[in-house]
Amino acid sequence: MTILWAILAGLVIGLLAKLVLPGRQAIPLWLTVLLGIAGGLIGNSLAAALGVRDTSGVDWVRHLLQVGAAALLIGLVSPVWSRRGH
Repeated sequence: MTILWAILAGLVIGLLAKLVLPGRQAIPLWLTVLLGIAGGLIGNSLAAALGVRDTSGVDWVRHLLQVGAAALLIGLVSPVWSRRGH
């Protein structure tokens, strides 16, 4: 069940990250999910290092870090992915 939650979280984080970025990112959905999962893990690590991973309410800072990390990854991978076919 944990793997299913990681995939679902990766999908949501990845899609939110694509919404934050300007323009169109021509990467497939499976790559969006993988980069969303990676962004989620990086965001969790950053939040833990900053001491904001677990709060008494909604962990907005952690979620922003997750989406930001995923957006950075998608921004780096997207141009490479689109050039690979040329």
